[in-house]
Amino acid sequence: MVSAPRSAIVPHAILIAGLVIVLFPIFVAFVAASHTLPEILNAPMSLVPGPHFLSNTIEALYAGTVKTSGTPVARMLFNSAVMALAIAIGKIAISLPSAYAVVFFRFPLRRTCFWAIFVTLMLPVEVRIMPTYRIAADLSLINSYAGLTLPLIASATATLLFRQFFLTIPDELVEAAKIDGAGPWRFLVDTVVPLSKTNIAALFVILFIYGWNQYLWPLLVTDTPAMTTIVIGMRQMIGNGDAETEWQLIMATAILAILPPTAVVVLMQRWFVKGLVEAEK
Repeated sequence: MVSAPRSAIVPHAILIAGLVIVLFPIFVAFVAASHTLPEILNAPMSLVPGPHFLSNTIEALYAGTVKTSGTPVARMLFNSAVMALAIAIGKIAISLPSAYAVVFFRFPLRRTCFWAIFVTLMLPVEVRIMPTYRIAADLSLINSYAGLTLPLIASATATLLFRQFFLTIPDELVEAAKIDGAGPWRFLVDTVVPLSKTNIAALFVILFIYGWNQYLWPLLVTDTPAMTTIVIGMRQMIGNGDAETEWQLIMATAILAILPPTAVVVLMQRWFVKGLVEAEK
């Protein structure tokens, strides 16, 4: 009979191998960010970290590059943070009461309303990009934070997830709230929202990363350097112009770009896992 420690060797080896595969590109980016451009271009590049990481990071953070018209990475990070936070909070703020209304209220065409929301899952931003852009342009939302966030806030996915959780709330709890004299608003605030906090945390992490990684919509709705997000800015840094590509600054920017979503996942890891796997509230 195989002992417990020995039986864990293979899964641990697989996990370690997977971790190495995932982290190696990040390590290479860190090493490249610590060298000068000639050292990077002198193939093969050394995999030993150099002494210039701090200076390259500061230069990217506050000075930017030629291909981004000198827009500092700090500004791009701020734009991406505003976009990701607004999308995550906005989606939750809209989806939670909409799912609450569909589950706990009885009104004509209730089921039709839910399926109308559900059908929008088949219409991602890429499908409705032109009419969405036209509406944003007509409302003067181009090159604004409202233009970056409002068209992406509505979320059928979050509504569906909240609905499925609300359906698990016992009818006895609803009846007890009615007996206590709690109206719909009080029941939502005092009972439903506290029970949903792990779901809200899990959705926040997913939606924050979704907003942070947006590329197509920010590319269309912004055309000024001051409104550039970090994903668009990194693509501009690599551009095809005559100016020399400053790889050391690009790699420093890549390291900076992964820090905020990583911090969100690490800080909310416990709530995130509970929200995904907890079956009984």
